[in-house]
Amino acid sequence: MFSAFDVSTSGLVAQRIRLNAISSNMANMSTTRNEKGELKPYTPRYAVFQTDQDITTPGGGMGVKVSELKYSTQEPIKKQMPNHPDADEDGNVLYPNVNMTTEFVDALEATRAYQANLGVIEITKDLGRQSLRILA
Repeated sequence: MFSAFDVSTSGLVAQRIRLNAISSNMANMSTTRNEKGELKPYTPRYAVFQTDQDITTPGGGMGVKVSELKYSTQEPIKKQMPNHPDADEDGNVLYPNVNMTTEFVDALEATRAYQANLGVIEITKDLGRQSLRILA
């Protein structure tokens, strides 16, 4: 029974990391400078999942973990904004290539997966409670 908790907990942790990356992408959609103040737009990040073979169930289920946070390789979006303080000599400003719709859908999916893992934990707790009630 505890392995079921471990598998669900690994899912919660992985989805939390994914949601943090998504929220960072959404929060930095308009960031045109890096931490050092250089004219370099924010680079979106994406969580990469893989099975965690250290967390298993007797039925063959496996946990999940974030193997890495990858950085997007897409080119920044160039917008013509000659009056912007970060515009280049041609009047273009580079913005991160973040699609709000895609990020929002990914956030909804991650939230649903998080909720599903919470549901599994609740059901596992209820099964354990019922088993103890039957045995008592």
